[in-house]
Amino acid sequence: MEWNKDMTNTMHEDRPLIIAGKQYQSRLLVGSGKYRDLEQTREATEAAGAEIITVAIRRVNIGQNPNEPSLLDVVPPSRYTILPNTAGCYTAKDAVYTLQLARELLGGHKLVKLEVLGDEKTLFPNMPETLRAAETLVRDGFDVMVYCSDDPIQARMLEEIGCVAVMPLASLIGSGMGILNPWNLSLIIEQARVPVLVDAGVGTASDAAVAMELGCDGVLMNSAIALARDPVRMARAMRLAVEGGREAWLAGRMPRRFAASPSSPMAGRV
Repeated sequence: MEWNKDMTNTMHEDRPLIIAGKQYQSRLLVGSGKYRDLEQTREATEAAGAEIITVAIRRVNIGQNPNEPSLLDVVPPSRYTILPNTAGCYTAKDAVYTLQLARELLGGHKLVKLEVLGDEKTLFPNMPETLRAAETLVRDGFDVMVYCSDDPIQARMLEEIGCVAVMPLASLIGSGMGILNPWNLSLIIEQARVPVLVDAGVGTASDAAVAMELGCDGVLMNSAIALARDPVRMARAMRLAVEGGREAWLAGRMPRRFAASPSSPMAGRV
């Protein structure tokens, strides 16, 4: 994947989003938590046009509580790729156990999202534990998408372990602060041979567009949609932002200049 260091006037190759051998049309991945109810979850997911839905196994019922409503009733695996995640895990051991449970609940499902958190205040990834869990899960046959810091070295290490996608944070989970370090993201994108998806920190549609304009392969979000005043409308906005940002990256933006350049040139004027 090429990256033009001034991010200007560069055409890029339009490659499909392929994760663990499966091709996806939508580059917007969404979470399933924080909505008013399951019906709103369904409506927002449909409005987003997402194909991959993340599920926090420790917080959402997907069958482990048979007497309660199941998320799978409104986002069925026959229509969506369910992506179990380890939200709320602070050790590699807990994360591995959680995803092994998810595999049982989902009939041998292999595609998972790994996140091992460092503390409850920042929810920043604990990278030593993340690397340890990634090694165990890949060895156990999982296809691991992994939430990580925006450190290009750590991202490369996760790819070398065998993770199928790296998912650096834009800013802290649930903060809505947007992309705080575009240069680190660009370095990760430049070196990566697996999909790079921004995970955490997106607050509004322009944040999603910027991520895609940088060359990210996709964006994952939950709070930005679920906590909006109108989650379903925000889901539509995010879908359009991701699509528009991707088109802008493919087109190659105009060069930045230090002087004005008139839309109607003076040369040849009558």
